[in-house]
Order: sequence, then C-alpha cells, then structure tokens
Amino acid sequence: MGIITIEFEIDEKNGVPFYKQIIQQVEVGIATGRLKPGDRLPTIRALAIKLKINPNTIAKSYNEMELKGLVVTQVGSGTYIADCTIDVDEVTREKKLNELCGNFIASIRQLGFEKEFVVKYLEEYK
Repeated sequence: MGIITIEFEIDEKNGVPFYKQIIQQVEVGIATGRLKPGDRLPTIRALAIKLKINPNTIAKSYNEMELKGLVVTQVGSGTYIADCTIDVDEVTREKKLNELCGNFIASIRQLGFEKEFVVKYLEEYK
C-alpha cells in the first residue's frame, strides 16, 4: 500500500468531462491490476494542482467513485482504492485501443515520422 503511481492525464480536446476522465483512469487501473485495494489516491488539492484544474472537479470525481464503490475516504487520512474488481470486456478494450492508436497516429504525423520508421521502431521497442 502507498500513494499510487498512476499518472493521471486530462485530454482537453476529447469532449469527455474532466471528472469522468479521472474516473475512467481509475477504473482502468483497477481492471488491469495497476491499482490495488488500499492504494492511496493523491489529495484533491495535489491532483488539482498537478492537472491544473479546479479542485471541485477532482472532488466530484472522488465522490462519484465513492458512490460506485471504487474508493473509500477516511477523514483525515485520505482516499484509497476499495476492495473491488472491475471486468473490462473485449469491446471496451478494443475501443480504448482504437482511441489510443488514433491519438498516437495523430501525434506521429505531426512530428513528421514515416510509417515504416514507426513500425520498425515499435517492433524493436522493449
């Protein structure tokens, strides 16, 4: 147990509300096993500063996650991942993969990389 190592990221362009993006990232972390019961989330203030968004947005995501049973909050101690499991179905996984690939492809195109170079790089990537 400890403070979680997940790096929260907010995509300002995808149209998904920020609080939902935070919830989705925690759900994926739980489903993939990166987040384990007892792992501590960053404080509302710390995460708001890191993501440069309103603390009320973080609080909203934490409150909704608590209602869903994903986290538990201990007053004066912090917010922790609850003892729960989430099954990610294949459709959800493929949808997320498609989204990630779309973002990746857009980024490499902006950087001017050729397809062949990127494919070779990915094959050799460890």
